[in-house]
Formats: sequence, C-alpha cells, structure tokens
Amino acid sequence: MPMRWSNLFIPTLRDAPADAEAASHKLLVRGGFIRQLHAGHYSMLPLGLKVHEKVAAIVREEMNAIGGQEFLLPAMHPAALWRKSGRWEVMGDEMFRLVDRKGAENALGMTHEEVITDLALEISSYKALPQIWYQIQWKFRDEPRPKSGLLRVREFAMKDSYSFDLDEAGLDAAYERHHEAYVRIFARLALPAMPVEASSGAMGGSGSTEFMVPSPAGEDDVVRCPSCGYAANVERAISRLAPVDNRPIADLERFPTPGVRTIAQLAKVEGGAGAIHQIKTLVMVLDGAITLALVRGDHQLNIQKLQDHTGAIDIRPATPEETLEHLGANPGSLGAVGVDDLRIIADPALEGRSGMATGANEDDWHYTGVDVGRDIAVGEWADLREVTAGEACAECGGTLEVVRCIEAGHIFKLGTKYADALGAHVLDPDGTQVPLVMGSYGIGIGRNMAAAAETHHDDNGLVWPVSIAPYEAVVTIVSLKDDASVAAGERLYADLQARGIDVILDDRDARAGVKFADAELIGIPYRVTIGPKALAEGEVELTPRATGETERVAVDTVVDQLVDTITTAR
Repeated sequence: MPMRWSNLFIPTLRDAPADAEAASHKLLVRGGFIRQLHAGHYSMLPLGLKVHEKVAAIVREEMNAIGGQEFLLPAMHPAALWRKSGRWEVMGDEMFRLVDRKGAENALGMTHEEVITDLALEISSYKALPQIWYQIQWKFRDEPRPKSGLLRVREFAMKDSYSFDLDEAGLDAAYERHHEAYVRIFARLALPAMPVEASSGAMGGSGSTEFMVPSPAGEDDVVRCPSCGYAANVERAISRLAPVDNRPIADLERFPTPGVRTIAQLAKVEGGAGAIHQIKTLVMVLDGAITLALVRGDHQLNIQKLQDHTGAIDIRPATPEETLEHLGANPGSLGAVGVDDLRIIADPALEGRSGMATGANEDDWHYTGVDVGRDIAVGEWADLREVTAGEACAECGGTLEVVRCIEAGHIFKLGTKYADALGAHVLDPDGTQVPLVMGSYGIGIGRNMAAAAETHHDDNGLVWPVSIAPYEAVVTIVSLKDDASVAAGERLYADLQARGIDVILDDRDARAGVKFADAELIGIPYRVTIGPKALAEGEVELTPRATGETERVAVDTVVDQLVDTITTAR
C-alpha cells in the first residue's frame, strides 16, 4: 500500500505539552506518535502503533526462538482466583476492582500468574514438561502518579511469559533461556540494558533480575561497581562498610536534650554523638502491628528491604499518634532501649556496637553509652539500610556508583508459590504428585518504546534504531513543480518498497525545511532528498539521521546502497 506523507495522519507539533518533563514524552507527542486521553492513558496514533508493533514483533520472535507458545488471556479476572492465590489484598489500591451486574467482584489484570496457573491445572504429567507460555496483553494498574508519558501509565501492553518445570533445575534452565532472550531483545532494540539483582516484591519467589536502562527519566536507582560489574537495584544492593571503633562509654546514661529532634542536632549538643555513633529508630506499621526498625544514624532505611524481610503486605510509617501511644514520645526522642513488647528488627551495621546514642522515649531526653547487645532486645537482624554512592563494593572493594534507570524488563523465579496456592500438580516419574515449579518473565512494550526514545534522540527530535523506526527511510521531493524530481522520487520510492524497505514518500507541497524538520523530529533513520540541481547531475542526497552528514550518491546506486545498509542494521 502506498505510504505518501500527504495522505497520512502525522500530526507533528512545534511545542511539547506544558506538563511533559521526560524527553520521550515530549518527542512522542510532538512527533505525532501518541496523544493523552487522560492521566495515564494514551492513544497510539499510526506512527506510534508502528513502533509499538515493531517492538512487539522483536519480543515475539525471541520468545518463539526459545520455544514459547503464544496465548491470549482475559484482561478481566474473577476476584476468587486472586483470593485463592492470596494476592487480592497484596495488590492494594493499584488494582482496578469492579463489581458486575450480578454482584460478582472482578479485577482488571495487573499481571496473569493466577490465570496462567489455572490453565496449567490441565498439565497432569511430567512428560508434558517443560512448557513456556507467553502472551502480549494489556495490563491495568491504578498508578497514583502516572507521569513521563509511556514510562508510567495505567494501561499498557506487556509481554508476560511463564515457565513450568518439574524441579528447580528445570526452572534454572528456563530462567537462563529467558535471560539470554532478553539480552538479545535489548540488543535488537539498541537499548543498553544491564541485568541487576532485584527485589521480587509482591510477585514472591526465590529471586529476580531486572534489566535496567540508564536514563535520567527513570524511577529506579541501580547500584553498580565500575571495577567488577556488580549491579543491583538499590532495594537489593549491599556494600562493604568500613570498620567503626566503638566509643569508650561503658555505662548507659540518660541526659537532657531540649529541642533536639534530628540526627544532626544530636551530633552537636554536649554529650551527644556523631551520626555514625547514633541509632536511628523508625517506627513502622507492618500489617497493623507496630514494629521498630533500627539503622545506624548515618544510614537510611530502605522500605522494600524491610518488606522483603518481613513479608508484610501493608507497610507504612506510624502516625505521630501511634508513636506516642506505643513509645511515649514524639519523633526525635525515640529509641528501643528497654522496649520489650514490640518487634525490633535491626540492621547488621549495629551488631556488636556500644557507646551509642539514641532517644530515651521521653521528649527532650536521650541515652548515651548504649550497648546494642546489652540494652536492646533485637529480635531479628536483617539488611535494612540503603546503599549510597561512594561506599565500597562488597565483591571487590571498588567504589560504588548510583545510576538512575528505567526498568525495561523483569524476570522472576516463582518456585511453587502459585502452584501450591492453586493446586497445580503433576505426577513425577515415581508417580508422586508434586507442584509445578514456575517462572515469570515480563517486558513492557510501550515502556521499551519510550526507553528507546529516551536513549536515542537529539535536539532536533528522535533518532530511532532501524529495527523499530516507524519508517526506515523517507524519500523527500524538494519541489513538486519539477517533473523530473517527482518522477525520480516516485521511482525510487517504488524500488525501495519492492526491495522490502519500510519507506515513506514525502510528497507534501511544503517548503524543504519543513519536510527536513519533520523527518528529523519523527526520527526516520535515512532520508533520500531529490532536488533539481543534484538530479540534473545524476545524483541524490543521502542523509543518515544519526549523523546528519549528507553525501551525494548516484541515483542509479542509492537503492542498492540503502538496502544493504538497512538490511545490515535490522
């Protein structure tokens, strides 16, 4: 079908929306790829859908290559299925819930572990294993703050795949196949995605890996070591702390601290201590129960680490009223000395510490000389602190850095969590009923489209990789009044199309500068410009979008040159 710019809906804009901050958001709107309907919901316009489907095609090809079988599962799920898995409550306010006319509770699917496991009940014998099932389907999440265009939305297409195996060894093999497939996918999308250790969160299971694309538009922090390659989401990252000498204060002593409410203030008062010698007490509510989380004064509590350790579904800081009721003081004067009726979880950086300072659970009073082992009834030790840039790598001792990233993909080892909950069992070779061992693997299609836009753009617009560009080449006729240029443009356009190039003919009656600017804005990788002067000399101009360096090419050879270049780049 002829693709003539004059007949297509490509509504480019001079200016970006006022609320757009991310480069991908600005450029996808300006380039006529997407339009917002309301917060977190976007219409894909023809250019946007072409890119979206090219991303999906790459994902589909790589999933098929590892033996994936494609499904299409319902987007609306019965609440009973989610209750059976135990996740109806876990998902909280991010799950869209609705009641049908018969009073039955339903949800719009955030993910499909429950639905796919329900189908896996039909696998009865180990002889049918292993299996890899996948789909590309819409997901719905009631994000409290949708932003950055396609990077954080409330409905989006995702490839989610699931592996079913007899044992952990089978899961390890499926996990590795997916890992390798993801590496190939991101290479084809020209995304510098790095695999990092990650938290499994509400998905559960024994482990997970995120694929992260460095970008200031991201919402995740990744800790990485340039020396040895260690990389982990800040929710899972560890580091090597320098040894700390304890202060030689043996006796527990209570002292007045009027008006002192912060770590920094306590470090300055007489009798106080530097942050490294303080205990920070965070009062948290875990599934309705008051819990004290203790970290060193110069460290920050990572909420996800606390949640991963405890398995809590609902986690939040205590209110001032709750804190006063349970500890008898307001924030700034809180501590765990002598507390024996609350759950206390402490970070290992406090283990063996003495001569410490902390709140005395009375406003304007603190303790000094605290011996953690002697004075605080720590019930559990767990990695709670957030790693920061400049700390030493736990693997090699190198200096860690923190990089802001976009999560482009996430793979999980689910184990038997869902099979146990939903009764998905098979007979093993001994005739024993055993639960299926599962993995789950996700890639957001639109998010990767946006990540590519974040990664590949310049001041003039998008610079799409050939593999997912809306068109691989544009043939631009400078003057429609020149019959020879029009005839040459039509001929080159037809030849490129016949050779399998995804090409568009810019046949608009507009100034050349407007045509060039639009082609740059929407990021078409190659532009063939046909002007009367060059054509009279038997040449056309060829301009790669990535470099902007124009060269003269013989009109008789430009098709072969472009076909070779584009075919290699796909």
